[in-house]
Amino acid sequence: MSRPIKHRLVTGAAIAALVLLTGCTSNSPDSESSGDGGSTDTEAVSANDDPGETVTIGFSGPAADHGWLAAINSSALEEAEKYDDIELKTAEGTNDANQQISQIETFINDGVDAIVLLPTDGAALTDVAIEAMNAGIPVVNVDREFSSPFAARSTVLGDNYGMGVSAGTYACQVIEDEGIEDPVIAEIAGIDALPLTQDRSQGFADALEACGEEVDNRAAAEFTVESGEEVASNLLQTAPQIDILWNHDDDQGVGVKAALDNADRHEMAFIGGAGSCNAMDWIKAGDMAATIIYPPTQAADGIKIARLIAQGKSMSDLVQVEVPTRIVLNAPVVTADNVDDYTDLCFES
Repeated sequence: MSRPIKHRLVTGAAIAALVLLTGCTSNSPDSESSGDGGSTDTEAVSANDDPGETVTIGFSGPAADHGWLAAINSSALEEAEKYDDIELKTAEGTNDANQQISQIETFINDGVDAIVLLPTDGAALTDVAIEAMNAGIPVVNVDREFSSPFAARSTVLGDNYGMGVSAGTYACQVIEDEGIEDPVIAEIAGIDALPLTQDRSQGFADALEACGEEVDNRAAAEFTVESGEEVASNLLQTAPQIDILWNHDDDQGVGVKAALDNADRHEMAFIGGAGSCNAMDWIKAGDMAATIIYPPTQAADGIKIARLIAQGKSMSDLVQVEVPTRIVLNAPVVTADNVDDYTDLCFES
């Protein structure tokens, strides 16, 4: 079991963008104004969720070979089903950029009203996304950015750098609360060649520097259970004492947790990343200190944004009359104190 610590919620930016997108999920208003001008006891539905002109949205995402990606795809489908005015065309998930390009070309030929695209490779899908935009079809880019600003009308992103900042800030808090002198801090990253991994590590290092600490032991895995267990086992052998361990990804965290159990090493505050259901369960059981959310709802938010754009609507909670071109979702820390608030959004590894 991890040492008992005082859990507090530590976040980077406010959750404003996410709140804007998740006010009410029903497409059929279930409340009406009362005769005296006041509202009924039922919470009012946002005007943006009122049924509008039916729009056809094409959705293409990568193969669901990872728990987080499976949640991305399923959340998009579930969100579209909530709206009677959305006709969703879905393409089979793929990790082949050429196949995904063909899928987008099909959407263009079909004359869809908007496209939501989580590209297998942002750079490789940029040209076909520009083709869609030039055809008058707004593209909502999710998670992996295109290499040109002309390829998307709006972009929805998780905050990879913010994940690192949240993890590092929480680690500093643990060190202070526990009065740990000369703490040993370890980090198990994802694939080092990916910009998202580099951003997470940089955010972690920057946050630790703010409290005068640094990473003592670092290794990179491959976002898989097997690599997580192998890398963690090797790291534990080289570090006989660890006070803080941040693992970037809760899917590979299944392997990391197995390595900790096999070595009977539970002296550290174990911090995860992404927000899997396993991580939520471990937090509730006291086997994990915290996890940092990387929202698996990004594609669902993309569906909502594509609907607004295609229907010529704005976000009802903004003064601005158009949907923003870029939305970065927050990377909050989930602990035993607030885990119940996030459990409904967790994903299966």
